[in-house]
Amino acid sequence: MCEFHLKTKNNFKQMKYQLKRPAVLLAFLSVFFNSHSENPKNQHQIKTTPVFTGFVYQGADKVFIQHPLNEDEFYTPILQGCYPDPSITRKGNDYYLVNSSFAMFPAVPIFHSTDLVNWKQLGHVLDKTTQLRLQNVGFSEGIYAPTIRYNKYNDTFYMITTHIGGGLGNIIVKTNDPAKGWSDPIKLNFGGIDPSIFFDDNGKAYVVHNDAPDNGKELYNGHRVIKIWEYDLAKDQVIAGTDKIIVDGGVDITQKPIWIEGPHIYKKNGRYYLMCAEGGTGYNHSEVIFVSDNATGPYVPAPQNPILTQRTLDPTRANKVEWAGHADIIDTPDGKYYGVFLATRPNESNRVNTGRETFMLPVEWTGEFPVFKGGLEPLAPKLKVPAGVKNLTGTKGFMPNGNFKFEDNFKSDKLDLRWIAMRGPREDFTGLNAKGLSIIPFGVNINEKKPTSCLFYRQQHSNFTATTSLDYQPKAENDLAGLVCYQSENSNYVFGITKKGKNTCIILSETRNGKKTIVASKIIKLNGPISLQVKAESDLYSFSYSLKKGKFYSLGGSVSGDILSTNVAGGFTGSLIGLYATSANITR
Repeated sequence: MCEFHLKTKNNFKQMKYQLKRPAVLLAFLSVFFNSHSENPKNQHQIKTTPVFTGFVYQGADKVFIQHPLNEDEFYTPILQGCYPDPSITRKGNDYYLVNSSFAMFPAVPIFHSTDLVNWKQLGHVLDKTTQLRLQNVGFSEGIYAPTIRYNKYNDTFYMITTHIGGGLGNIIVKTNDPAKGWSDPIKLNFGGIDPSIFFDDNGKAYVVHNDAPDNGKELYNGHRVIKIWEYDLAKDQVIAGTDKIIVDGGVDITQKPIWIEGPHIYKKNGRYYLMCAEGGTGYNHSEVIFVSDNATGPYVPAPQNPILTQRTLDPTRANKVEWAGHADIIDTPDGKYYGVFLATRPNESNRVNTGRETFMLPVEWTGEFPVFKGGLEPLAPKLKVPAGVKNLTGTKGFMPNGNFKFEDNFKSDKLDLRWIAMRGPREDFTGLNAKGLSIIPFGVNINEKKPTSCLFYRQQHSNFTATTSLDYQPKAENDLAGLVCYQSENSNYVFGITKKGKNTCIILSETRNGKKTIVASKIIKLNGPISLQVKAESDLYSFSYSLKKGKFYSLGGSVSGDILSTNVAGGFTGSLIGLYATSANITR
């Protein structure tokens, strides 16, 4: 897995870092029609607009069945599905957490909690087209490894991240209130990835990040360094000439450690602690820590590293969690510590379809170095809630976890925040009305690196069932609407309704390594709504349809979920389930 990470990141190293609801459906379509009235193709799209009348997602993972919660417990991961690279900060009793989002739009989901157990999604940090340039990037490009920090000296929140593709590179945004929107990005004058900002007690600020070694000093494939810069808060820019390498390679460069990254600086008892991920984001992933008497170093590794990993454990253990690392630590008002980090839950075939998820552990920091409690042991699925906290996950607007059900009848006046688009705004192709969710098809298909007319929900379990109802009449072979299981533009399944000659048919296609093939198709008589369903049981996925309520028919039998796994498809994302429409369906 380490080799996969290396190969993918080395490719990126070569890169230049450069609804609201309408009153009625008629009004929504009228606006679209009038603004595109001279384009016959767009007029055709309006006539073939599908309406999705509901969506139900139900998780059924064995680990949650085998480990029911007691009243004083909560599940980890706290965020299931593709919520990787977590970062956390605190102002008073308010905690804020962000994640990587890659080519998803809006970008950088942000969550709020007052107790570290119950989390509500506030929205997204980057939710405007002025903040993002995702139009032509692959799914595993876009927004990497955000860090969120609160600066008490100017009462301002900062989010710093890397935008791969689009010419932005490393950027920073800020706000006085994370619930009320963020500034447009400021492009920062340094390369590399995974930046983090640190505010010292004297008000000075610093930025640390992953970078390549100086020219001619790369010793091996995956050799990286951690750099630090002084940061000018008035100009919101690093100070030229202040950059300095503070870690070369990792804990022990003689062992050729790879991909030292995701750095964060903390200060405790007058000393500075630098915590980083090491080993690549796959199987060998880990978290390591260094200490210094000065913010700019020199930094010395702790005597015992790593402080968090799962790579040394029995690979045959039950309910295993792997790839643990890329962590961040937060203190509580009463002086305790917790850590958030990414990890994965492989399915029974050892494939990762749900992606890298956000986990949590208590951290003991009574000695010189922080200790993730249980971080070197098999990670348990449950934790004890902090004293005085009640687990309310899945109720009152708090994010669910465990084997939850997500149901959306599209009767609200706005889309749930968990629905995301790819490379462009949801509002460009969606509308909510009395009938349900309308998706105006773009002349773009799911295999293109362009904004697509597909609304996505993260796969959050290895075992799940997702069902939607669809009212749709395709007019031509290039028309298609239905369900998508999507790992990337090069790896996905499409299950939908289209035309074949004069006949309406239901079709299941597979895209593997960028090559599309038809798995199965069947002519159907479509006189009304149709229900489409995908069911995953570990590494096997099955697709079924129903023309009459309650009676489903399989199409294509069981197919492999391997192309929906990070292991096979590559990249850094998890699988998504999409409600999809296109007027550019490829028939062969």
